[in-house]
Amino acid sequence: MQRLRPVLQRFLLSGLGKPIWFGLSVVPALYLLFAAFADHLGANPAEALIRSTGDWALRGLCLVLAITPLRTVAGIPALARFRRMAGLFVYFYAVLHLVSYAWLDQGFDLDALTADIAKRPFILVGFLAWLILTLLALTSWNRAIRAMGGLAWRRLHSSVHLIGGLGILHFFWIRAGKHNFFEVAVYASVLGALMAWRVRQRWRRRSAGQGGLAGAGGRSG
Repeated sequence: MQRLRPVLQRFLLSGLGKPIWFGLSVVPALYLLFAAFADHLGANPAEALIRSTGDWALRGLCLVLAITPLRTVAGIPALARFRRMAGLFVYFYAVLHLVSYAWLDQGFDLDALTADIAKRPFILVGFLAWLILTLLALTSWNRAIRAMGGLAWRRLHSSVHLIGGLGILHFFWIRAGKHNFFEVAVYASVLGALMAWRVRQRWRRRSAGQGGLAGAGGRSG
């Protein structure tokens, strides 16, 4: 890993890093588009498209939350360059998920959509996650960071953890009807581990800060 680390760092900082990341991120959408036109989505294409776009949004969310731990543990700071693009692709697949549901399941009937959101909790939870994700996407630009101020921006974007929880709850309720919880457990475990890592890092920083203050107080005394 010691030898591979500088190679990865240089590659991620090169002009090829972001185009390749973008290309890999758009591959699932292109495949689903091809599969839809080629009739390769199975017996229920609408359900397959709705489910697949939701799955990719959740996978992308796991990737976004994994970037900081990977950057820290692996010692590859250049990974931070891709966090914004990864987050915007989460929103891209979440929008595809919502549009697929609104179009293929509800026929873009606003009254039916509103009634469905009010009637079914898992739809309400998913829609709430999408609304919060929309706020994060709209404020992901440098101008928004300057306008809001760094502290307010960080507080808003820490709600990505809430989105993760809502996403898991949305997925759980969908799978509950079929009593199939294996994938739910996998995603919940991944997101839980990533959030636990952040809590641990925050606790360590706080402990280090308090230790530094105690040391300074001891020396002044």
